[in-house]
Amino acid sequence: MTALPGNGKSLSMASLDFSLLMREALDEAFRGFAEGEVPVGAVLATAEGEIVARSHNRPIALNDPTAHAEILVLRKAGEVCGNYRLEGSTLAVTVEPCVMCMGAAFHARVSRIVFGVFDPKWGAAGSLYNLPADDLLNHRIEIVPGVLAAECLKVIQDFFASRRGKSREYGEVPKWS
Repeated sequence: MTALPGNGKSLSMASLDFSLLMREALDEAFRGFAEGEVPVGAVLATAEGEIVARSHNRPIALNDPTAHAEILVLRKAGEVCGNYRLEGSTLAVTVEPCVMCMGAAFHARVSRIVFGVFDPKWGAAGSLYNLPADDLLNHRIEIVPGVLAAECLKVIQDFFASRRGKSREYGEVPKWS
């Protein structure tokens, strides 16, 4: 991937601190939370570590079941790059990608996916499914789970607790435990 205009934040891939990318993804998750969307945030960085795209879940706002943070980020990155192939890129996302999002990452030739918390109901990068380990696929994606897991878990738990109108202080057993 060539050097692309991004947000000015650039990290060397050799010394790339995944927690910095995840903090950017968390910022997006909080934006989604404020909009009433399930708070999943994502950013995509080039091999040089420059963030070229960022987004959060928007299926409610866009009336689009495919408007997951990862899909929106891949679309934006493709526009910025002028190519649907995003080789050498790192996708950082607060929650483990679903089957749809993993499929899109494979088609885009993303090199690495960094995520915060496993998704036992929808995850396709090691929990419910493990698509990156499937030898039948012709592309390999490195998976780095658990980056800022506690922070990623907290935002999703807080969101669902607020939707149920209950507080954890009163004995609620939160989802995403």
